[in-house]
Order: sequence, then structure tokens, then C-alpha cells
Amino acid sequence: MAFWLFKSEPETWSWAMQVARGDAGEAWDGVRNYLARNNMRAMKLGDLGFFYHSVKEKRVVGVVEVCGEIAPDPTTEDPRWECVTIRAVAPFPNPVSLAEIKAEPRLAEMALVRTSRLSVQPVTPEEWRIVCEMGGYAA
Repeated sequence: MAFWLFKSEPETWSWAMQVARGDAGEAWDGVRNYLARNNMRAMKLGDLGFFYHSVKEKRVVGVVEVCGEIAPDPTTEDPRWECVTIRAVAPFPNPVSLAEIKAEPRLAEMALVRTSRLSVQPVTPEEWRIVCEMGGYAA
């Protein structure tokens, strides 16, 4: 299993909206960055990810699971763009802010710290464990 981070502006697509999609999940569409798209191409069913509210909140608010493999992005006819489908697993008991992540020395190399603008990022197993611990989430 691999771990990921999915960033979304809560005004555009929030954790509550993700939860409302239920077990069917939602296509993580609209990504127009090759590295983010390639990250989605590497995903497998059952991989887990952090759901991150960007812009104003800047915090991990929940855990999602990849429930649909890579497929053409339904928001474009351009074949270069693809997406996975994710479903909500659980909210974070204590959301973890970007400031808290940056303050944790063991997370200094985390993609969220180094390349914060990337909308779909890999998370190492150790980073996953640390952030889950910080948020009170029993991984």
C-alpha cells in the first residue's frame, strides 16, 4: 500500500462534500499538472491519502481511500489528463495544520513542505505514521 496527499480548496471541494459522496467516492478530476497526474497513475486500489484543505485552512482534515483506478478525466476530452476516484474513510480527530507539519523536524523532507503547490503528492510510510499520530488518527 502507498500513501498520498490530495489538496483541495474547501470552497471548491471540501471534506464535507467528499464525505457526502459516500462509498461511490468522487473522481479527483481537474488536475492539470503532469507530476500530479503521474502520481495518480502510480496509485492502486486501497491506497490511502490525506485530504488536505488548502489556501485559507492549510490543514489535513481527513483520510481517503483510492476506490477507482486511473481513468480519463471526465472534465476534458484531452487524453493526457486522467484521474482516480477517492472515497472518504474518516475525519482527522484533530486536524493537523501546515504550520504544525513544518514545525516537526521529522517531516522536513515531506513533499507538502518542499513542493507545497503540488495538488497530488506522495507521502512516505514514516510521514504517514507521524502525521496520523499528530492528528490522533489510529492508522
